[in-house]
Amino acid sequence: MSTSSVASAELGASDTQPIYRKVIWRLIPFLCFCYLASYLDRINVGFAKLQMLDTLHMSETAYGLGAGLFFVGYILFEVPSNLALEKFGARMWIARIMISWGLLSGLTMFVSNEWQFYSLRFALGVAEAGFLPGVLYYLSQWFPSWRRSRIIALFMIGLPLSSLLGSPLSGWIMGNFNGVSGLASWQWLFLLEALPTVLLGFLCLVVLPNGIGDAKWLSDSEKAELRGVLAEDQAENKGGHSFRDGFFDIKVWMLGGIDFSILLSAYAMGFWLPTFIRNAGVASPAQIGLLVAIPSLAGLFGMLAIGGSSDRHRERRWHIVVPFIIGAGAMFLSTFFTHNVAVTVLLFSLASLTIIGAVPVFFSLPATFLKGTAAATGFALACSVANIAGLVSNSLMGAVMDHFHSPQVAMWIFAGCLLLSSLLVLALPAKTVNR
Repeated sequence: MSTSSVASAELGASDTQPIYRKVIWRLIPFLCFCYLASYLDRINVGFAKLQMLDTLHMSETAYGLGAGLFFVGYILFEVPSNLALEKFGARMWIARIMISWGLLSGLTMFVSNEWQFYSLRFALGVAEAGFLPGVLYYLSQWFPSWRRSRIIALFMIGLPLSSLLGSPLSGWIMGNFNGVSGLASWQWLFLLEALPTVLLGFLCLVVLPNGIGDAKWLSDSEKAELRGVLAEDQAENKGGHSFRDGFFDIKVWMLGGIDFSILLSAYAMGFWLPTFIRNAGVASPAQIGLLVAIPSLAGLFGMLAIGGSSDRHRERRWHIVVPFIIGAGAMFLSTFFTHNVAVTVLLFSLASLTIIGAVPVFFSLPATFLKGTAAATGFALACSVANIAGLVSNSLMGAVMDHFHSPQVAMWIFAGCLLLSSLLVLALPAKTVNR
């Protein structure tokens, strides 16, 4: 952003602040709860596995493959889903995504063998494909680039909240519902945690406007103010706007590689932390749930602190690189304390604080050099490339746990990928991404 544009944005910030406050309260809490439901339905299988594997006679490797197959469906359908959102509108498409994945998540309670588990995990990925990049693209249609990191942080606190609130809830369900109405506790887990997702999906049809023009709670003058701010911000964006521009921009592929490293570590924590804590000596599902919530709380604070600092300083790259280095160190050190509950929780809290904390800053980057269809494509393509990590992380961790009975090798690889991705972040042009 040029000096004159920065000055203009800062001068107009106080004028539009009340309008943006209204937009934030109307959109962000609801979208945050939707993301909470999304991530909870994705990772609650990590708690279900504590009992499900014995019931279905599944190995750790089979579980890792099934957990990872979610991402195959997710990757294949992410770009088409985001293009459909641009065509059909956010309200209908996000509602469709949430209702379909909620129903499929609930159906997981009926699986009785590995192949049914594989099939439903793949279908769940297809159903959920496009939700995160779709919401990020949607937010870029409301907020200028210089506000976006903090806004994305507010939206994405649904990720750590899903574990902060969902982990104790999952532990409580696992500890208290076994045998109720003839169902195992892991079956109740899938059923009870799917219901809010379906409800939120139907609420999308009522709560979400497709864009500024459809927001009945904004006056005509307020809509004009918001459009003016966005027009000025987009005028600074000299990037492409076509599907081709979004698909072939090397910076999009670089972002995909960076996010790949983030997700390797994030999914290791999301899908396997309950197992790590159990292996450290905690037997009670309820206690495991409470301990898993501690790193999630750290991630929540990290998102708000790092995202807010990035916006205040109008700096993106070092707000990603420094957290990556610290998080990689915590992941590496955790492998030396696998039988110490307190140190395990402490190190994963530090990893969550930094790695998850940097996520909102990362997701503010694509819209700094893409717009229109290119932005929709770029968001989805970067997420598609990155979500290969879901398959790699879970499959690799499952195989390592079966063969070595320790996560050491996998965690060292994940930490190394974070360090390599720091170089990719520094290769991004500062004048572009720091707008």
